[in-house]
Amino acid sequence: MKIWLWVSAALFVAWAIRSPAAQPETLRLWDGAPPLATPSDTPEHYLPLEAGQDPDIIRLANVSEPSLSVFRPPAGKNTGACVLICPGGGYYILAMKHEGTQVADWLNSIGVTAVVLKYRVPAPKDEPPYRRPLLDGQRAPSLIRAHAREWSVAPNRIGVLGFSAGGNLAAWLLCEGNRHPPAYPTQPGEPPCRPDFGILLYPAYLADARRPGDKPGIRPDDKPGPVFFVHAADDKLGAENSLEFFLDLKRAGVLGELHVYQQGGHGFGMLRQGKPVNDWPDRCADWLRAQGWLDKR
Repeated sequence: MKIWLWVSAALFVAWAIRSPAAQPETLRLWDGAPPLATPSDTPEHYLPLEAGQDPDIIRLANVSEPSLSVFRPPAGKNTGACVLICPGGGYYILAMKHEGTQVADWLNSIGVTAVVLKYRVPAPKDEPPYRRPLLDGQRAPSLIRAHAREWSVAPNRIGVLGFSAGGNLAAWLLCEGNRHPPAYPTQPGEPPCRPDFGILLYPAYLADARRPGDKPGIRPDDKPGPVFFVHAADDKLGAENSLEFFLDLKRAGVLGELHVYQQGGHGFGMLRQGKPVNDWPDRCADWLRAQGWLDKR
């Protein structure tokens, strides 16, 4: 009976986070075991809803098998642009719906192919929390570019969008470019992994790094593409995480746009709470159009 209940719950969650627009294509991120893979006694699982929690906040825990889920827009609307989505969750869990599949639905609605990254969390004790997610994150744009023709994606119009810890990961991807860490199993002829632009939603750990070396740095000779920021002034983790990184980019000559709303807190994602901050997708779409990323090609 317990096994049946667990399976039923898992099927319900899978139904709850699905995209209403289309069923995604899902593929494994790595051939064989992921780099730095370690055995786990706890299987990947969805956490139960807490009392009073918004049902759109679906949390996936103990992720050890990273993957990509590809949501493609209708052929007649496809602009050729693609965005890799990095859900947040403090590098501990992944918020797979309001910071994942619902974002994919919105991107599809404006003609953008959306790819939700399921990256590994949490990190083993005493390991930098972003270490394995960065390996997974760098692999993802390379795979997208490898499938660009099949998915009708322009390989020079691939962005990354991240929330909270996923925003931190997105910042690492933008700054590290094509510099793979030693643990990355580089393949001959592998396409570049740097995103062409970034969208950071209340990114975390950019103002005060958890430990030395834990903050991505901008190299003057290898700058990231333009970046769009959204934050709330009353965010418990501090809007400084966006403000300071925005200023770092500006000093390096990188174009960007920053929106700080008076209210919104942390973790609003695609939730509809009747606040001005919930209109961020419209502002982001305006920016994408102004940058030319939504021009059909």
